[in-house]
Amino acid sequence: MKEIIQDLSAAEIAALVAEYGEQKYRAGQLYRGIMRGKRISDISELSKPFKEKLLERFEDEPVRIREVLTSSDGTEKYLFELADGNIIEGVLMSYKYGRTQCISTQVGCRMGCAFCASGLNGLIRNLTAGEILAQILVVNARFGGTAEKRAVTNVVLMGSGEPLDNYDNVVRFLKNVTAEGGICISARNISLSTCGLVPKMYDLAEEGIPVNLTVSLHASSDEERERIMPVAKAYKIADILKACDHYFDKTGRRYIFEYSLIAGENADKEHAARLVFLLRGRPCHVNLIRLNEVKERHLRGISEKEAYRFLGELEKGGLSATLRRRTGADIGGACGQLRASRLKEE
Repeated sequence: MKEIIQDLSAAEIAALVAEYGEQKYRAGQLYRGIMRGKRISDISELSKPFKEKLLERFEDEPVRIREVLTSSDGTEKYLFELADGNIIEGVLMSYKYGRTQCISTQVGCRMGCAFCASGLNGLIRNLTAGEILAQILVVNARFGGTAEKRAVTNVVLMGSGEPLDNYDNVVRFLKNVTAEGGICISARNISLSTCGLVPKMYDLAEEGIPVNLTVSLHASSDEERERIMPVAKAYKIADILKACDHYFDKTGRRYIFEYSLIAGENADKEHAARLVFLLRGRPCHVNLIRLNEVKERHLRGISEKEAYRFLGELEKGGLSATLRRRTGADIGGACGQLRASRLKEE
């Protein structure tokens, strides 16, 4: 596989252009073309000889939309084909305020959470920063968006993979996607979801990129969390709460806990009371999710009525909480359902 030019910052693009002996203004043409989601071969401002040199080294189309599935609620699920033949998935949700894109950071995942489809095949490989960014660039271009007038307004790193398990590439992506002169999505419009890799949560707090930190909690005790999340054997809830407090101190951004409501596991009145006791008084929000069932898993969700009853208990206890609107479930595009579904055959 060749290099990914979308990995590069604007400054690195300028250095690349100088390396090839091209005029300085070519850097702006190349960078703008990339940020518009174009293939190198389609950037008409560049000379044919320069494009040929670039294509000897870089992938022309590191991420392409192979298939689009549309839900009855309007949500779109994308199958993205990578240059090595692997397939990753992503979702685009449309709201009154704009479009939110859910992107992947790895092909597969090694976290092994019991409710999630992403880890069914294990971790195949990490995505590069440019492959993460290109998912946004191609969808933005699909809707006629540019770097100046984006069609994709919000981004959530909640697709396949654990973002903090691919730390260096994810941080490079965050720096590039928020950079002035590029697609420039504000860090405040980006959410990063982690299962709770505590050391990396501390590292992220020091990066100076105040994204919305979302932690998959899904339990109010370590014992219960370990049954559904193997990572809980390494990092306890108390460790996660300390890391969240540090993130708040460094960024001023309140943190969000995701809590999937699982029948017979964590969704009764007693669990709600324990969650209130654990989180009351913290600068946090609880995002309740009715479990989206995965055929290979054996966990079940609860009814909408039961979910709202659980929400009411949290609100009565003084927690800021909402029940996430279920979108894309009929196309396998809801939370926990994304996967590396079709892998390159060796």
